[in-house]
Amino acid sequence: MQISGTTLALIQLGAVFFGLGVLGRIAGRIGLSPIPLYLLGGLLFGTGGLIELHEVEEFIHIASEIGVVLLLLLLGLEYTAGELVTGMRKSWIAGLLDLVLNATPGVIVALWLGLGPTGAIAMAGVTYISSSGIVAKVLNDLGRLGNRETPVVLSILVFEDLAMAIYLPVLTAVLAGVGFMAGLTTVGIALVAVTLVLIVALKYGRYVSAIVASEDREIFLLKLLGSALLVAGVASAVQVSAAVGAFLLGIAISGATAHEATKILEPLRDLFAAMFFVLFGLSTDPATIPPVLGWAILLVVVTTVTKLYTGWWAAKRAGASQLGRARAGAALVARGEFSIVIAGLAVAAGAVPDSFAALATTYVLLMAVMGPIAARVVEPVVRATVGRKSKVRIDPNAE
Repeated sequence: MQISGTTLALIQLGAVFFGLGVLGRIAGRIGLSPIPLYLLGGLLFGTGGLIELHEVEEFIHIASEIGVVLLLLLLGLEYTAGELVTGMRKSWIAGLLDLVLNATPGVIVALWLGLGPTGAIAMAGVTYISSSGIVAKVLNDLGRLGNRETPVVLSILVFEDLAMAIYLPVLTAVLAGVGFMAGLTTVGIALVAVTLVLIVALKYGRYVSAIVASEDREIFLLKLLGSALLVAGVASAVQVSAAVGAFLLGIAISGATAHEATKILEPLRDLFAAMFFVLFGLSTDPATIPPVLGWAILLVVVTTVTKLYTGWWAAKRAGASQLGRARAGAALVARGEFSIVIAGLAVAAGAVPDSFAALATTYVLLMAVMGPIAARVVEPVVRATVGRKSKVRIDPNAE
């Protein structure tokens, strides 16, 4: 029996969706983010894997682009312009410390491995930004949203997300190979765009929300998705990054409209974002991972320590206890969706060697698993340590 290309594509796509559902359920059962399992699924069925899914590559590629747009759009919907401005005022010192401590290891390892300046800039973003999605889920699961140190964690995440609005245009310009002046122009456009959106959102956010709002859920969804893709496309055309355009649109939508938009778009985001993670796994040859495994583990160790110190230092400034400082640092450890977004942009542009994708994949796989584990074990470890120290102080005969 001869199977047509369309039929085979439907079979492969159905298998991919069903497989992702199974992997997501497994991740939920063991209390982890599904991102590592999605990446592993891509590795198994991509270049050099068990079966190569040639028939659905084009669909997955387009779906992954939509996934990036929706990821950043919903990230923007989480914030109001006022929260972003307030967060920047409160956290800029801790944010700069976070940037220096966690971007630097990525740069050093990338240069040492010969990934070039482009690979170094991309790897800096991969190791720098925490996964706000994983962090928020872990804080909620552990019942720590009301803790004293949690606002510190969230303010650092706000700084990181705003830093992405500047970093992504820089990365896009570097990947496009534009000249120095063209690169400065791109960054200038991004800065102006961020400033204007914040001003518009602060003063006229209700009008932007009114444009996309609708009582009919179908019309609301169409207007939301259409405006997001339109803004993302225009932003990409001027080399500001489609992701940044979607993020800024999310910031401009506020109030009840933003809340409803989040509820409507979350299932779509989860679906298309899963396609993005699968695509990145598909584009990574498993055979390229063993040579960089040691370097990935080194980066995991170093950047776990630097995130722990960042959270500890920031929470100490806020007056948190030793336990609160440790919890703040551990909460920031996880990397995930945005690290893969950055790596995906670099790989899609063909501006980095194959070893870059392998290094980024392995690093994010390990960190997406390490983050939730660190957040869970830090409290009993610190309590046990503090308890031993207290016992030593109380008992003068203790060794």
